[in-house]
Amino acid sequence: MKRTGTVITLIIILLLAAIGIYYIWQKDQEDPISYTTEQASQQTIIKETVATGSIVPKEEVNIKPNISGVIDKIHVEAGDFIKAGDLIAELKVVPNVSSLTNAKNNIAGARTSVETAKLARDNQKSLYDRQKALFDKGVIAANEFDLAQNAYNNAQQRYKQEQVNLTSAQQNYDIIRTGTTAGLGNYAQTSVRATVSGMVLDVPVKEGNQVIEANNFNEGTSIATIADVTKMIFEGKVDESEVGKIKEGLQLHITVGAFDNKKFDAVLDYVAPKGIAEDGAIQFAIKGTLKASQDSTFIRAGLSANASIILDRRDDVLSIKEALVQYDGKTQKPFVEISVGDQEFERRDVELGLSDGIHVEVLSGVTKEDDIKVWNALKAPTGRG
Repeated sequence: MKRTGTVITLIIILLLAAIGIYYIWQKDQEDPISYTTEQASQQTIIKETVATGSIVPKEEVNIKPNISGVIDKIHVEAGDFIKAGDLIAELKVVPNVSSLTNAKNNIAGARTSVETAKLARDNQKSLYDRQKALFDKGVIAANEFDLAQNAYNNAQQRYKQEQVNLTSAQQNYDIIRTGTTAGLGNYAQTSVRATVSGMVLDVPVKEGNQVIEANNFNEGTSIATIADVTKMIFEGKVDESEVGKIKEGLQLHITVGAFDNKKFDAVLDYVAPKGIAEDGAIQFAIKGTLKASQDSTFIRAGLSANASIILDRRDDVLSIKEALVQYDGKTQKPFVEISVGDQEFERRDVELGLSDGIHVEVLSGVTKEDDIKVWNALKAPTGRG
């Protein structure tokens, strides 16, 4: 039994030794690890952050009526170019019965007041004429004549004021009944005209729709929206983590989803002083004015867009890929490994500048002729046969 156990033990030992020798032989047959190299190159490095938003006109004007009524006819549609003063729509006034009745009663009351004031004036005129005749003969004193003259002048003034009130009541009645009146020019009219030149972006009403004039109690009904589409801006938002890096005057590269592989230049001219909470994050509104396009590309209002905000830029500088840079475990200073022979490398400390996440500017430490180790190990290709 003892001999059998000894034999088994020896067999196991020999088997393990054979496996170990085979493993070592197998490792010796594997290809050695080799490292490739790359060289520095001249690159333009841009550090940027991205904001999402849309393209909108710099100024939009809402055309609203100065009287209430019903749209009788619309003369424009979205996309039309119009000039200031062009006819946009015509209104038909539908008078309110109660307001019309009150206006008629006001006219009747004003006429009665005019007649009363006229009688009072005529009466004072007779008294004035008598007092003047007596004063000219020296019968009455100057004070008595002055009292008669003042009374006549006051009666004449009241009569003129009542005539003005009657005219005003008549004009108010005409406006309620027809929407316009003589003597007011363009202040009250049924024709709605453009106040600025530009493109009609929207006509939110249709013929037959009722519209309300703008006043102190409501903002009124918009009949059309007009904007100068040659002056467009980008409106977007940036996160609070990025707002500290941007300022007015920075360059923007606008990418519009509707135009493939085309960028528009803009200048950042507004950063909101106050942020707004959205979905648990603070967002700050920004605006950038688009530069005039050199071609005939028409950018429609409301198109979604992304803006690359250029935070910093280095043109044609010596740079290497970020993947080539290593960092000291203790000092955290950057370095690269430079080839000095076949698969032999030496450490070289470098000073880095601006980075875009892919390439980084090299201020010192390497030249364009240096072969820099790609330190992620790669197996040499197997081609043995």
